[in-house]
Amino acid sequence: MALNVHLQSCSVLPHAKNNSVKVRTNFMFRNSIAISVLLGAVSLAAPAFSQEDNAGRNEVSVQAFGSFVNSTTDHGVQNKATNSGGVLGSYRFFFNTHNGVEANYGYSLNTQTYGLSNGVFGVKNYSHEVSAAYIFRVPLRHFTPFALAGAGGLIFDPKDFVGVSSQARAAFVYGGGADFNFSRHVFMRAEYRGFVYNSPTYDLSSLSGLDRTTHRAEPSIGFGYRF
Repeated sequence: MALNVHLQSCSVLPHAKNNSVKVRTNFMFRNSIAISVLLGAVSLAAPAFSQEDNAGRNEVSVQAFGSFVNSTTDHGVQNKATNSGGVLGSYRFFFNTHNGVEANYGYSLNTQTYGLSNGVFGVKNYSHEVSAAYIFRVPLRHFTPFALAGAGGLIFDPKDFVGVSSQARAAFVYGGGADFNFSRHVFMRAEYRGFVYNSPTYDLSSLSGLDRTTHRAEPSIGFGYRF
């Protein structure tokens, strides 16, 4: 009787051992699959954000822009400006992947007009814009969207008009756009910028008190270099 019990217990031990080995093997196999899937997902996701590691800290760009000023009427006097185009140059410096600052200079030529009671008064002028802004960007593999907000000044410099003074106006600047990468360094920039400012009066007595808050829209496109 004791011999039979001993034989049965001996026959059970190898079976239990085999089950334990199978459990450990299955567990390790499932872990291997989970790790492989995780590594595969990381390897697939990494290229989408690879531009973040390669994003340069400095950028320069040159853009052609259109200038479109809102027409406003105040105290029965209409003020507007002719639609025109210009050139914009920008420099950006980034402190890290997402945050940076920019400095801009733009130049255009248009005509400011006021509809006075005795007729339309117009001043053809060179328009210079100088601004600085905070930039937030999100570098991706093929393009980099961004948004900006800052402040600057618009300088209205009359052309061929005797007795009219140049005048500067402070402006709030906002906008956004995207850089489309041709390579690690070269990109195309599509951008929109808006200016909120007081219209110029050129210190003329006939226009005294006729300045009002207006808005200039500047869509632009150009090319840049990242380094």
